Amino acid sequence: MFLRYPFIFLFLIVSYSTVYPQKQVHQQQPNIILIIADDLGYADPGCYGQQKTETPNIDKLAKAGLQFTQFYAGSTVCAPSRSSLLTGLHTGHTAVRGNEGYQPEGQTPLPDSVITIASILKENGYETAAFGKWGLGYITTSGDPNKKGFDNFFGYNCQSLAHNYYPDHLWNNHERIDFPENAGSNAVYSADYIHAHAMQFLKQPHDKPFFLFLPYTLPHGDVISPHDSTYQYYVNKFNEAPRQPGPPKSDGEQHRFEPYPHAAFATMVARLDRYTAEIIQSIQDKGIAENTLVIFTSDNGPHRENGGDPEFFNNHGKLRGIKRDLYEGGIRVPFIAYWKGTITPGVTSQPAALYDLYPLFQQLAGIPVNKKIDGISILPALLHKKQPQHDYLYWEFHENNGRQAVRWKDWKAVKLDVSKDAHAPLELYNLANDPSEKNNVAEKFPAITRKLDAMIQQAHTPNKKWPLLPGE
Repeated sequence: MFLRYPFIFLFLIVSYSTVYPQKQVHQQQPNIILIIADDLGYADPGCYGQQKTETPNIDKLAKAGLQFTQFYAGSTVCAPSRSSLLTGLHTGHTAVRGNEGYQPEGQTPLPDSVITIASILKENGYETAAFGKWGLGYITTSGDPNKKGFDNFFGYNCQSLAHNYYPDHLWNNHERIDFPENAGSNAVYSADYIHAHAMQFLKQPHDKPFFLFLPYTLPHGDVISPHDSTYQYYVNKFNEAPRQPGPPKSDGEQHRFEPYPHAAFATMVARLDRYTAEIIQSIQDKGIAENTLVIFTSDNGPHRENGGDPEFFNNHGKLRGIKRDLYEGGIRVPFIAYWKGTITPGVTSQPAALYDLYPLFQQLAGIPVNKKIDGISILPALLHKKQPQHDYLYWEFHENNGRQAVRWKDWKAVKLDVSKDAHAPLELYNLANDPSEKNNVAEKFPAITRKLDAMIQQAHTPNKKWPLLPGE
């Protein structure tokens, strides 16, 4: 049944669960909860160095779990990062390699040939659900989330429409849910509404293991938040002067004006922090924390879109670049893994990427790991054991004249404007002594430069839909 007043319903669920605890089914296959923030920068959580926005619950999760300091997104923008996650392939191989609109709604769909990790888990006994932002295919296409392994989906099908936090509609699987009350007013804040449905799923009884995918929209632009007590707290904390409305945008989207964007952004992060606490509390209340892996991460670096301000928040920390860059600030993201009684708390500098979760989830579910992917299971790292290493990590970006990057050990190479010049010069950085990528040492280390350039050429597989190099 669709919930028109989800918070009232959630109160009833909580009350019922408190009075009549549900019997939990213990199974060998663990539950998996994957929280993916949208455009949350590496240094947005306090445990990664944030000084202005407060994230006590995410920080608490980091202390109770394993915090990665060198974890990477699948891409530097939304759709290809999610494609990389769901396929276990880096952007030189995955089916969707860029953001591109699709009519009547949504983005380029995942093709029929793609078998997602959700499909594999579902075929092997998991209940699967996704709540948040999809961006990988409209409901009538091959990329429909119900066709890609999810029993239930609720949220935005289209990532462009997700810029509006007071939308005129969301999707409940194939049912369009309209919000006429949002026309001209701020009645239903989508992030809260989506989270309420996620909590409803989490609180209901499950007779088999579940994979709960939570690609939340926070704190992606437009930077818009309810003007609640948290918002007012940050208005006062930042002593922020109100901005004035600018000329209307001509991109065809609906944009709401926010007079205090710094306070709104901080409030959005605070909401995400609260959501995280409620998820952890729920699995603890149900007595399933010891059989549930919870991962918190982000899809790419911080944004400067419609209210985002990386300079004010320093949400990329000491890293260079933001969203749409292949420097560290655009692709290195926070990553915390929590599993009560299984993962020993700590901090690791083990490099890993979003596409490593595909084989990790297979291994946890007792499924033979697919060898025809780019990911390597990080289960050994989670258990503080010797971790097999990648030959290299690779990214490519199909906007801004084309960009490529590769990491090999502590070496990082970046190429710009490759769509104009297939032989564009390669920038070389040593991340061990130059994590901010300030010093291009390509001329000092010609052998390393050639080695990483060869890796870039090896990693990129031409794709007619996503041509990157001249002549493709």
